[in-house]
Amino acid sequence: MNNICRSPTVEAVFKHHVEAAGLDQYIHCDSAGTYGNHAGDPPDARSQRHAAKRGYDLSALRARRVEKSDFERFDYILAMDEDNLSLLMRDCPDEHATKIALLMTYSARSDAPGVPDPYYGGAQGFERVLDMAEEAAQGLLRHIRYRL
Repeated sequence: MNNICRSPTVEAVFKHHVEAAGLDQYIHCDSAGTYGNHAGDPPDARSQRHAAKRGYDLSALRARRVEKSDFERFDYILAMDEDNLSLLMRDCPDEHATKIALLMTYSARSDAPGVPDPYYGGAQGFERVLDMAEEAAQGLLRHIRYRL
């Protein structure tokens, strides 16, 4: 929603996997929110702290809102949950609607349709987001490699 918890975590995790695979010159990834309430802010301190424990650095990331140009610029536009999926579909030009999906579509291990927002919860919520981000990032990278 605001690009301060889930989506920057997923961005950092995916970038890590892309770099480890040696594909960072071919794959560009960015995160954005469907709301702009925190535009310019760094990720939530709890997201940063939990991610750092697993070796992911979110410190340079800054929140931004999804822009119309993102629908043309990116091949995949992945939502964290059904609410964000609906907002993205509403704003997306028809010719780019096939690019939009739920992130967890790419997870081979999770049956969860969406990534729960950890903002109002405790530490376990941020750890769960990281678990889900790692699962989906690996699946997405496999999918992209297959298509290359």
